[in-house]
Parts: sequence; structure tokens; C-alpha cells
Amino acid sequence: MSDTILGLENLDPTFYIIFYSIIFVLGICIGSFLNVVICRLPKGESLIKNSSHCVKCGSKIKKCDLIPVISWIFLKGKCRKCGNRISLRYPFVEILNAFLYIITFLVMDFNVQSIIICIFFSILIVIGFIDHDFLEIDTRLLIAICVLAVISAFFTDSLTILQRVTGGLLISVPFFLIGEISAEIILKNTGEKIRGIELGDTILMASSGLLIGNKSIVISAFCGILFAAAGGLYQKRKSGESKFAFGPYLAIGLFIGTLWGEKLVDIWLNMFISVSYTHLRAHETLMNL
Repeated sequence: MSDTILGLENLDPTFYIIFYSIIFVLGICIGSFLNVVICRLPKGESLIKNSSHCVKCGSKIKKCDLIPVISWIFLKGKCRKCGNRISLRYPFVEILNAFLYIITFLVMDFNVQSIIICIFFSILIVIGFIDHDFLEIDTRLLIAICVLAVISAFFTDSLTILQRVTGGLLISVPFFLIGEISAEIILKNTGEKIRGIELGDTILMASSGLLIGNKSIVISAFCGILFAAAGGLYQKRKSGESKFAFGPYLAIGLFIGTLWGEKLVDIWLNMFISVSYTHLRAHETLMNL
């Protein structure tokens, strides 16, 4: 990439160890903050002012118990004061965020765009877990993705404006139409105002498309829908409930599409062109016999 800050492909192995160790530590620390956002944002609580506390007994958590991952392991996943079990989600989010950062830099190198994508992935983690818990995507998180798209457009040359605009429209427009049509059908049949695809999911794909472009958003949508279908079937079989959060599956699809979407589309297009060309040549050969 032309906006590379630090090429990592030909450096000493020791540098790799140090660099990715720093990225891992940074990732779990930011992941710890993401846990705060996931917990407090839906409740309208301050993300900075209030100190961390046990959700059961309300006791203030000591600073020594706020070390990402390590404190959870040391406390054996329990509150120091009341013994209430601390969800495994907390260290999982921290480690997930760190590994996504590492994978991003391994795939994209270390540059302005990869840093932006790391922030994007952190936002997707928050979106996925909040939507899973409350079936809602916070508008402020979607605005944050739009801001990242604007920053990316100004400070990187990874995509053209046309690729960004088509990326914003390519999936979000069909999603919006499906949502509108399904809402009318559901309203007539059940009397409930429910959309097949919620506006939050539609805006998520629109804002993400502006950031990652047309090729990546197509693969993201394909993967997200595929995972959602599998997850929906599993939930239906397990609990009988057909309504589920689409956001987490779209987030997974966006992880995949952002990192490998362009390459996958290019491979498919090259295969299609190659097969079409071979078929055309075979047809011409038969016509000349």
C-alpha cells in the first residue's frame, strides 16, 4: 500500500515479537474499555466518570483488579468482595479485540488504513454485543463508522470515491427495500410493526460500505447472511424463537469482508472471466469445424 507507515515484511524476527506483543497489550487494554462501553452505553451511563463496580453488590473494583485478562484469571472469574461470578465475556472481548488488531496488521501491514480498520473492528465488537443483548444498534456507533470513512477518504488512497459510494449503496439499498416490504407483509399478517431487516442493520452496512468499499461489502453481506441463517436455524431449533439479532452476524461478515473481501471478489471475477473465455474459444472452435 502506498500509505504504509512501517513495512513489516522484511524485518528482524525479534522486532515482530516485540511489535505484536505491544499490539496485543494495547488490544486487550482497549478491549477492557470496550467492555465498559458495552455495559454502559445502552443504559445511558457515563463512559468515563463512574468507577467500575460489581453489578451485584455494587462495591468499587480495586485498580489491581482491573488489569485486563490477568485480573479475571487471578480472581478466578469472581468478585473479590461478594464472590459473584464475573462473566467470561469480559476477558473474551479483551482477547478478541487484541487478536483482531494482530490479524489486521498481519494482513494489511502497519499503515493509516490498518489503524482505521482496527478502530472499526473495535466498534463492530461493541455493536455486535449490544445488539445481541438489546436487539438494538446505537446510532452513535454508526456515526463513528461514518467518521472513520471520512477520515479514510481524506488520509488514504485505498479506495476511490466511486468505490466508497457504491459500497455504501450496494447492500444498504436492498436491505432497506427488504425491510420496507417485509414490514408491510408482517403488519398485514400479524398487526405488528416489525421489519425483516431493521434500519440499524441497514445503516450499519451503508456506513461500513463507505469505509471498506463495494467489493468488501458484498463479501461482508454474503458471509453475514450465511452466518445469520445458520445461527437463526440453531436458535429456532434450540429455543423455538425466530427473532434474533442480525448485527452480530453482520459484524462477523464485516471482519471477513474487510480483510479478504477484495481478494475473494478478484479471484471469483478472474475465474469467471477465465471460464467464460475458455467457453467462448471452445464455441468458436466448434463453429469453425
